[in-house]
Amino acid sequence: MASRTLSRITKVLLAPALALGATVGLASAPASAAVWNSCDQWGNASLNGYTLYNNIWGSGAGSQCVWANSGTNWGVWADHPNTGGIKSYPNSKKVINKTITSLSSLTSNYNVTVPSSGAYNTSYDIWDTDYDYEIMLWVNHNGAVGPLGTSQGSVTLGGHTWNVYKGSNGANEVFSFLRTSDSSSGSVNILPILKWIKDTKRWMGNETIGDVQFGYEITSSSGGLNFTTNNLTVSGG
Repeated sequence: MASRTLSRITKVLLAPALALGATVGLASAPASAAVWNSCDQWGNASLNGYTLYNNIWGSGAGSQCVWANSGTNWGVWADHPNTGGIKSYPNSKKVINKTITSLSSLTSNYNVTVPSSGAYNTSYDIWDTDYDYEIMLWVNHNGAVGPLGTSQGSVTLGGHTWNVYKGSNGANEVFSFLRTSDSSSGSVNILPILKWIKDTKRWMGNETIGDVQFGYEITSSSGGLNFTTNNLTVSGG
């Protein structure tokens, strides 16, 4: 788990330059890909204020394709072997670029369709602009997956109750919030979570929040599984 976040930082930062790079597998994207699709390892596109990434960053990965009707309606077909280690984090990203204290709100709505098999989590991945801190919000998960770090108990914030974990991969701090009950749709008030980390726990200062990503951290999806983001909105200011 320690190398997972560091690797993903590197891959996400390099993704725009590597968008025309290696292709992993040749599986076909769904017919619903009305606007954009890619099976490229680092395939990405900007659609109505969101950036889509295929983002196959882990070792031992299989085939994966991402499709999008918009930045808020997209999905992934992935066929990754039944082995340990995270293979990919296909996601849609919204850039915020505001300090925690200057934000008056930061909220998101999500609606997903995820498989009943495989090993994965559906999560927000929130970064400060310096990539010193990573805040993960797991809304559902399946199979042999788990957060980085040690348990910090539970807390009710942003409309949900979460089990909290705190850890480090040597490059940045990682704060993981796992919903105590899995959900395929709902709303998350993100700002109170950030303020709790900053003001109550004092785990970070008044950081500038850069990226709010939402996607699927996939460990295995043998035989090919579909992950669909029926709707996602992120808003803040």
